[in-house]
Amino acid sequence: MLRLIFLMITATASPTIADVWTFETPSENIQCVVGEGVNGADLECTIIEHHSAPAAPRPTNCTSDWGHSFLMFDTGPVQMICGPLNRNRDGFERAEYGVTGQFGGITCHSSRNGLECRNSDGHGFFLSRARQTVF
Repeated sequence: MLRLIFLMITATASPTIADVWTFETPSENIQCVVGEGVNGADLECTIIEHHSAPAAPRPTNCTSDWGHSFLMFDTGPVQMICGPLNRNRDGFERAEYGVTGQFGGITCHSSRNGLECRNSDGHGFFLSRARQTVF
């Protein structure tokens, strides 16, 4: 009987609805995945090639690629992700230079200099081949 009640509750629970989409800079070197739902937005951006030191030192427990992936939410600091780099450059919508996008509490601006994204707390990152900055 308890199992039947659990199944009925699970079947009638409403799922969290989120929109997910992707974009990349015209160079195809920076690719981002955006999730936006009723509880806020998140953004993960990956820079495929860069010629500068990572924005933060590699953690001692990171044995994978470092300095390529950045994760942020509507609020709070940016997190750098330790994980395998995906070098696939297909399937992303293009964010032309000069375009600004708003995703919940996150704003991103694509320019010839790079991609800058900031959340409502003022935390964010700037990514380009020449420089990475987390603020």
